[in-house]
Amino acid sequence: MSKHFLHVGSLLRPEKLLKFKREIEKRDDIKYPFYDDFPGYLETENEATAEIVQKQLAAGLPVITDGEYSKSMWHLDFVWGLHGVERYIAKSGYFFRDFDEQTPYETRKDIGIRIGDRLNGKHHQFIKHFQRLQSLVPEGTVLKQCIPSPSHIYGELSWSDNIGGDVYKDKESLKRDLIQSWKDFLKEYAEVGGTIIQFDDCLWEIFAKDNPNSPYTGQQADLETIKNAAQEFIDINNEVIAYAKSLGLKVWTHNCRGNYDSRNMGAGSYSEIADLFLAKQNYDRFFLEWDDERAGGLEALSVFEAKPETEVVLGLLSSKTSELDDDVRVKRMLQDATNYVAKDKLYLSHQCGFASCDGGNELTEAQEWAKIRQGQQIALDFWAE
Repeated sequence: MSKHFLHVGSLLRPEKLLKFKREIEKRDDIKYPFYDDFPGYLETENEATAEIVQKQLAAGLPVITDGEYSKSMWHLDFVWGLHGVERYIAKSGYFFRDFDEQTPYETRKDIGIRIGDRLNGKHHQFIKHFQRLQSLVPEGTVLKQCIPSPSHIYGELSWSDNIGGDVYKDKESLKRDLIQSWKDFLKEYAEVGGTIIQFDDCLWEIFAKDNPNSPYTGQQADLETIKNAAQEFIDINNEVIAYAKSLGLKVWTHNCRGNYDSRNMGAGSYSEIADLFLAKQNYDRFFLEWDDERAGGLEALSVFEAKPETEVVLGLLSSKTSELDDDVRVKRMLQDATNYVAKDKLYLSHQCGFASCDGGNELTEAQEWAKIRQGQQIALDFWAE
């Protein structure tokens, strides 16, 4: 199978696992990782994870994850696992755009975060999750662990009124402890044999002036304020990236405009943010979302001409739809991308995982794997492997 087709990380969960996940969503009288609160949950998660790992190996995928079966949501489980964090059911969930692109679509509500003590990332449950993944694969298998970027969580927490408490009086002290928490985790991740870490991020596009859904757009937007806020996010990530690389880790990122029940959160083209989030962040590999017109043209990739060693994964396929993608469009865009990025530094993927949150997108497991096989075949054809 082609080494140039990759999957972002998450895969659809089986019903036997979802029945526990649905119960978790309803309760805030339980404590992460919730295993003690639901008899049989850990055993079911272990079994389901072993099964999805074997499916990935059988399919010949070049980089293996645990399907993110250990998560309820793509980013908050990692936050729940930090020392000092308390989870609760908030008054509302996140708001995505429904299929009519106008109606608000509300997500699950167990997204409230309180900070009851200074944060640290030591002895995180995700270390055990990664060690489980290691135990399920042959020696030499390439593995990755996906966690949210530190800047994404800083953004959510520093803009939120859900934090409460008296631990952090200012954003600067919160930022420093968040950065240190990621470093705590990465040190232990490297010590247990982790080699690739992927930072997932959904906030870049709020800085794009062609995003009508952003607080940073419109007539009242101040360009200098926007650039300063964006640079703060970039600096946060780059400090953690540099530390991860000092540990010998490869550091990847995945950017997304929202993926929940096949809905999206917003717009914003890469052209408007390329000189910031693509040019200035020091990742080894970028997974980018390019499955529809919201991403804009491929000319945004021109910033990588100054970064010839950086790898770029084009999310030209859609994990949100049940039907197969347009092969002709995908191959044409891959070819066009070689005008900016060397062919051997390009990869193909879907724009996001199939189940960023545990409910997953609106397609069946059979359709999911058909879409994966299509991606593999396109990569075989394009890279002639």
